[in-house]
Amino acid sequence: MRLMSTPSGASPRVDVVIPCYNEVAVLRESVQRTLACFDQNPRFTWRIVIADNGSTDGTGALASQLETEDERVKAMLLTIKGRGLALREAWLASDADIVAYMDVDLSTDLGHLSELAGLVAFGGCDIAVGTRLARGAKTRRSLKREITSRGYVAMIRATFPKMRLTDAQCGFKALNRRAVLALVPHIENRMWFFDTELLILAHQRGFKVCELPVRWDEDPDTKVKIVATAMEDIKGLWRMRFARGGR
Repeated sequence: MRLMSTPSGASPRVDVVIPCYNEVAVLRESVQRTLACFDQNPRFTWRIVIADNGSTDGTGALASQLETEDERVKAMLLTIKGRGLALREAWLASDADIVAYMDVDLSTDLGHLSELAGLVAFGGCDIAVGTRLARGAKTRRSLKREITSRGYVAMIRATFPKMRLTDAQCGFKALNRRAVLALVPHIENRMWFFDTELLILAHQRGFKVCELPVRWDEDPDTKVKIVATAMEDIKGLWRMRFARGGR
């Protein structure tokens, strides 16, 4: 088993990125709940990075305020919209041992956060991803979202038959520093396909990806536009498979 190398006696440092676009109504509560989760898991040195990407509702101002209230919170204010862009900028700017991200709605149970980081820090994984579709996962979601997710996974497997994954787009992932530096600069997508492109590149370059079945509740106010996101995903898979000569 490969363990993460840290200075003697030091806890692995984890930056948890929360990408935000017009989330002023829920941001404070989500940050407070996440900080409380940190308090319950002292084997890591935690930090939240709020990556605001072009919000117009005051999310950026609130992020800056939260930064002044707790030293474990950092605000990163971007002027351009794009979840993938926000993750790219935050992960590449981080010097933490592990970088992670989760959605601001906290659809994934926070109880899994330490498990996710632990797979990377102590479990020999380069990348750990939450899955809502593997055995052991517990989800509450609409039938439409369930069918869409399973259909997308089938499409990935058809396009990249050697990949073994059950869920590409769960907003709950963690990477070690080596994977960040080797993979993230080469991700072209700046929106929702970012996650899938990361996993395809990891597969192609021999990184170890581990899945963690999670408890997940659908947010009825999600900003994901299913049709537009599906078209983006199809174009992304085509580009990765044929334009890049993927396998």
